[in-house]
Amino acid sequence: MRDLRNDRMRRAGVREERLRATAGLRSSSTLSSWRGRSGRRYIVGVHPLNETELLDVTDAVILAVKRDSAGIGIVVDAAMAASDPSEQPRIRWLAKVRERGATELHIHRLAATEDDRRAIFEDLRENETQDC
Repeated sequence: MRDLRNDRMRRAGVREERLRATAGLRSSSTLSSWRGRSGRRYIVGVHPLNETELLDVTDAVILAVKRDSAGIGIVVDAAMAASDPSEQPRIRWLAKVRERGATELHIHRLAATEDDRRAIFEDLRENETQDC
C-alpha cells in the first residue's frame, strides 16, 4: 500500500496523460490531456509552435510544451489567450518559450468563461506564466 501512495505522490503535480481512446488513430498526436495539480483532467489540441497557430487562438488556455528524451511532455510556460489577441505580446511570448525549448502548443478551448479559463490556467501552470 505504501508503494501505491508513494507512486501517487511522485505523480502529483501537472502532467500530460495521453488519451487512450486515440491510441490507434493516425491523428492521435493532435489530441492529448493534462492533469492539473487539483487532479482535474483537461483535453488539449496539440499544435506546432508557430506564430500562425498562436495568433489565431482566442478564449483559451495555452501550454508551451517541450518533450524530454523519453517523449514526456513538460510545461515550459502557460498563458491565457484573451478574446481580442494582441500580436506583439504573443510574438514575444512565443520567442521566450522557444528559447526555453518548447516545441508544441497545447491549447485547451473548452472553458466557457473567463473565470473558468483562469481556474484552469492556475491549475495547469507550474512555471512563470502570463496572459497573451
